[in-house]
Amino acid sequence: MRYFVTGEQQRKSLLNALVLMFLGYIVLLWISNALMYFHHMNLNPSSVSAYYLGSEEQFTQPRSYEGMLEVSHFHLFSMGMLVVTLTHLMLMTEFSVRLKIWLSAATYLSAISDEAAGWLVRFVHPSFVYFKIAAFLSLELSLALLLIVVITALIRARLKLGYERD
Repeated sequence: MRYFVTGEQQRKSLLNALVLMFLGYIVLLWISNALMYFHHMNLNPSSVSAYYLGSEEQFTQPRSYEGMLEVSHFHLFSMGMLVVTLTHLMLMTEFSVRLKIWLSAATYLSAISDEAAGWLVRFVHPSFVYFKIAAFLSLELSLALLLIVVITALIRARLKLGYERD
């Protein structure tokens, strides 16, 4: 991460390329996150309700406390690591401080909201399905914006490096 702060990203094209490859990997993770969501449910509130509360028509049981706890345990760690990595990379770009603060806060809030929303649907009230849908969409959007900001900054650095060599 130090290479962003010191400006070394313009001299270290290999490191720049490795970070871009990492971000490409994260784009695949972002896509698979959406695919997993849409495999289980869609943006229709009744599908979210059926996933968490079960459905007599589909012969599915409600999500269990233990099952949700296992998923949350993994997600809280992995999403935390993902978000801290992406926001850290973004903080080292030349974009405005306002954008950095806004996007960091939005990403953390949407990640926590997305995880909490399933619990709220299952154990508090079914009308939290709207919150679950909004949280999922917010998380996907904020992660996409983070990826775009960091990838844009790295591509600009690579282009600038190419111009300096000419």
